Amino acid sequence: MKLLNIDYIPGRELEVLEIVKGNVVMSKNMGKDIMAGLKTLVGGEIVGYTEMLNQARQIAVKRMVDEAEKLGADAVINIRYASSSVMQGAAEIIAYGTAVKYVVE
Repeated sequence: MKLLNIDYIPGRELEVLEIVKGNVVMSKNMGKDIMAGLKTLVGGEIVGYTEMLNQARQIAVKRMVDEAEKLGADAVINIRYASSSVMQGAAEIIAYGTAVKYVVE
């Protein structure tokens, strides 16, 4: 599955299927939250949260691709990511884009 953040595929005519998305809400465990809180006192990257967001992004993309594959898509174009805080220590990541099929001439 080709994944692009542009709204076309060079050299390809496309049939637009529909918007596809994948999302996940994740949190770290209490121990990691405490360590993250301490890290804010001294500054620097909070590695536990970086890892959590990377994992969440991978899950969201996989769910988006799964939805596109169910439609018979060849690619997802114009991909975007968004995140939001759902509650203290939990974040939602959503990946979305337009599922397309290649037009065979």
